[in-house]
Amino acid sequence: MSKIKADVVYPGTFDPVTNGHIDIITRALHLFEGLTVAVAASTKKSPLFTLDERIQMVKEATAQHERVVSVEPFSGLLTDYMRSHGAKVIIRGLRAISDFEYEFQMAMMNRKLNSTVDTIFLMPSEENFFLTSTLVKEVAGHGGDVTRFVPKSVVTQLQEKLIRNKT
Repeated sequence: MSKIKADVVYPGTFDPVTNGHIDIITRALHLFEGLTVAVAASTKKSPLFTLDERIQMVKEATAQHERVVSVEPFSGLLTDYMRSHGAKVIIRGLRAISDFEYEFQMAMMNRKLNSTVDTIFLMPSEENFFLTSTLVKEVAGHGGDVTRFVPKSVVTQLQEKLIRNKT
């Protein structure tokens, strides 16, 4: 099977990037020649990491794919970002039925805002199925071991950030 050449975007806050995110990126690269990870300057959430820190973590976590993965910030409507970059495909990860309901609503709204954009849902592997950035931060915040859940480079940054926030 040949890979599809398309302008593909995987958006999210990535606070922090997890092995589940990396799993979705890897799966997308089996289908497409490359993709852009669009790191959201979230106004709805209160990220633990700054936008620049999150971008850097994603770059480090995807370094083995640096020729086919670009990492960029974005703010505002995703459909505006897609339009300005000529992108046509949004990649989203689905873990559970509750994810599907929310993601389906977002996909339909995005289609209404920009009819040239389609959303493709990918499921992570069973070992990453339950992972969320929120759970990782909660476990790490209570001193739990998150080394199985995030890339190595993220473990250190997460521990340092949590220690700084406690003082």
